[in-house]
Amino acid sequence: MKVYPLSFDSTAPPKTAGSKWSRFMDRHLPSVVIYLMVATLVAIVLYPYFAVTVPSGHVGVLWKRFGGGTVLDPRQLRDEGLHLILPWNELFIYDLRLQSITETYNAISSDGVSLTATMNIRFRLQRDATPILHAAIGPNYVDLLAKPGIGSLTREVMAQYTAEQVYSTARQEIQDKIRSLAEDRLSEKMMEREGDDVRYRVSLRDTFILFDTLVHGIELPALVVNAINRKTEQYYIAEEYKFRVERERRESERKKIEAEGVREFQQIVSQGISDSYLRWRGIEATLQLSQSTNSKVVVIGNAKDGLPIILGNVDTPPAAAASPGDSNQPGKETATVMRPTLPLEKTPASALPRPNEKMQPAASETTAVATASETAAAAPAEKPRSWWQWSLHDIEAFFARLVHPAEPSAKQTP
Repeated sequence: MKVYPLSFDSTAPPKTAGSKWSRFMDRHLPSVVIYLMVATLVAIVLYPYFAVTVPSGHVGVLWKRFGGGTVLDPRQLRDEGLHLILPWNELFIYDLRLQSITETYNAISSDGVSLTATMNIRFRLQRDATPILHAAIGPNYVDLLAKPGIGSLTREVMAQYTAEQVYSTARQEIQDKIRSLAEDRLSEKMMEREGDDVRYRVSLRDTFILFDTLVHGIELPALVVNAINRKTEQYYIAEEYKFRVERERRESERKKIEAEGVREFQQIVSQGISDSYLRWRGIEATLQLSQSTNSKVVVIGNAKDGLPIILGNVDTPPAAAASPGDSNQPGKETATVMRPTLPLEKTPASALPRPNEKMQPAASETTAVATASETAAAAPAEKPRSWWQWSLHDIEAFFARLVHPAEPSAKQTP
């Protein structure tokens, strides 16, 4: 007797519509679970092969294992997003955004100096030419095409300039020339393929968009750099001297023009200046000087109008130091007394010249005194002289009498 576990009285349960599905599940549930686990495992393992995500700014080139290889049709490129492909196919992703690579190249200048140039290359790929680029060059096109090509052009351009030009003035010209040469070479090189099913001929210029080639830095030997710096320093020193010479030339022209202007001014003004005008200006200056509250010393000249010495000495000739008769006598010396330029009160005693005197023997002193007395008695009386016509001997005697009054002589001369 068969026992039914779901029945309380060990009788068969009534047959329903779902009993058939229940019997199927009871029989095949373990197999279904196993199949689902295997399918899940396979999906997890094969997910990277049939589900590919294309990032932003990129494009995917499809390669079919059993469909002829690379799909060259630009319309079958995979754009940004999630794409499902067969597991045995492969999707190659290329970057369409602006790319920048920096590379260092060794070069030799035209004068034989070894240098090192650091170049920066900025470019971008063309979308429609990506399948051909993938078929002809591959994903490592930067190492195969960009870096070696730019390095060769850099060496070629650097060889046209000297080390000084490369180091100082020709950097921008070098950048432009490298870029133009790169564009020309890309135009000359072609990517082509001929076959039964695939045929193409595309220039590399249609594959790349070259924006610019920048020279980041140029390194020269230390001795060459120091020599270039010294040469530049000497050049600017020479330019400084040229500027000085030009400045002095302009200064001489300025002085010449100024002198001509002063000469014309004097010619114009001298026509209206007379002696009476100068005396009038002298009187005004004297009045202004007398009205000043400061301590002052006014020196009045010996002219007839009594103006200050600067303006009043034009009418009186300089006093002669000795008479013409004395200069003609033989055996006598003539002393020329210069008119003092400073007041006598302010002139130091050491600056005053001493009068020339002839020393007589001691035995003839009495005879000389007597002769001088007779000559003084016989000579006519002279007119009183002004103080400006005194000799230095008279001035010294005058100051001696002021400082030391006359005292009775202790010894009378016979």
